[in-house]
Amino acid sequence: MNNLFNPTRPGPKPWPNRKKQTNKPAICLCSVSLLFLSLFFFITYSEIPKSLFSISSFSGSVEFPQCRSETLTRALLGQRFLLYAPHSGFSNQLSEFKNAVLMSSILNRTLVVPPVLDHHAVALGSCPKFRVLSPSEVRVSVWNHSIELLREGKYVSMGDVVDISSLVSSETVRVIDFRYFASLLCGVDLETFCGELGEESEAYESLRRCGYLLSGVRGNVDGCLYGVDDDCRTTVWTYRNGGSDGRLDSFQADEKVKKKKKLSYVRRRRDVYKALGRGSEAESVAILAFGSLFTAPYKGSELYIDIPKSSSVPEVKSLIEKVEFLPFVREIMSAGKRFAKGTIKAPFLCAQLRLLDGQFKNHQEGTFLGLKQKLESLSLKSSGPVHVFVMTDLPESNWTGTYLGDLSRNSTKFKLHFLREQDDVVVRTQKELASAGHGQKFGSIPMSMDSIKKMKKHCSPKKVSNVQLYVEEAVCSCASLGFVGTAGSTIADSVEMMRKFNACSS
Repeated sequence: MNNLFNPTRPGPKPWPNRKKQTNKPAICLCSVSLLFLSLFFFITYSEIPKSLFSISSFSGSVEFPQCRSETLTRALLGQRFLLYAPHSGFSNQLSEFKNAVLMSSILNRTLVVPPVLDHHAVALGSCPKFRVLSPSEVRVSVWNHSIELLREGKYVSMGDVVDISSLVSSETVRVIDFRYFASLLCGVDLETFCGELGEESEAYESLRRCGYLLSGVRGNVDGCLYGVDDDCRTTVWTYRNGGSDGRLDSFQADEKVKKKKKLSYVRRRRDVYKALGRGSEAESVAILAFGSLFTAPYKGSELYIDIPKSSSVPEVKSLIEKVEFLPFVREIMSAGKRFAKGTIKAPFLCAQLRLLDGQFKNHQEGTFLGLKQKLESLSLKSSGPVHVFVMTDLPESNWTGTYLGDLSRNSTKFKLHFLREQDDVVVRTQKELASAGHGQKFGSIPMSMDSIKKMKKHCSPKKVSNVQLYVEEAVCSCASLGFVGTAGSTIADSVEMMRKFNACSS
């Protein structure tokens, strides 16, 4: 993936110090020469291609016409928006999306619905170890990857995969597709935005400038952008949580780690509405940009967002209940049901085995142990082979010498089923998702008929990634003999949530 911007790129070196000159004729000649060169540059500036000037040479908001008040008002109809930067795998991205829905509702902002990023195309780092990318760096990386997805015809909105219709039917949640939002704000026609992004094109250059602005690398822009630079190292966001605003959080950096890595971070609990809502510096700004919105329980606290289900605010409590489970769109669920009924054709157990990624590769025996115990119990009650649907990141060619290899050879007691990317059910679902374009149907800013046609024609993806994973989760939701998941895996958590809400029978 080509980086469009490089915020860490060093600026030009300062001129070296020179001794004081006393030769006045030389100074005069130099001044005349400089005046001539300046005049020449001024006259010919309009003829120089913009692509010759790098983003790093821009110095202020004056370079960004998108941030002039009349442009913003015309393009965005006076609405205020919330951007954020998802990262890591799909399950993490879905978790962040739910948090973004909650934060945008609390702050009364329209949520910009992002694309589904390729698995680990953007990595945050480790919050518990206080080793993460800054919010502006994450925003730049996500913008870069989003543009590459458009260029490669792989752009799929989170709204194309997850059914958000129940959310947007409520007045408390407003959304807009990232493609339409960026097209309006960056002044790039949808036809060009989704179809003609050559690296030398003017549209590509406009998107580079616009993305650099929205990343907040150069800081905030009055009336246009407020970049939230508080991340999980320093902040736990709360909302009306018993007067805890400003207090130290219970989880802090370990003293040994602080000393060894020279860290000075102190984590405080802050009320997100007091900090970024009415009466704050951020309130009137058109675009509020977060970095990561990922959170998870850790050592008695939350990594970043702690707004509990038992919130004392009825509207917030209701919304948390709504976003707890967001089902896949019907094309994915239908595919999972078809595979369960038409291919497996029997009651089955689902085994989600994460064996290669990160910490999981060092705990293969423990991962297999729970499955082995469950299958031994089921085989004692069954007169025929126990059907098992396996979803795993371990290629079938590497099953030899593992418990999976043992199961595959024991066909009298167990019958294994699994999906491949080239299977008909996966390929068919890819095509259905690409043509459905669910994410294009929702938006708080009405699109003209011309824009709708362009969106449908030019912004539909040529390829949809991750579909095998989506269908596998849908199949697992239909496993009547139970589910065995990998401890600590967000994919396992997602399947458990689907089963809790009876997604297969919905």
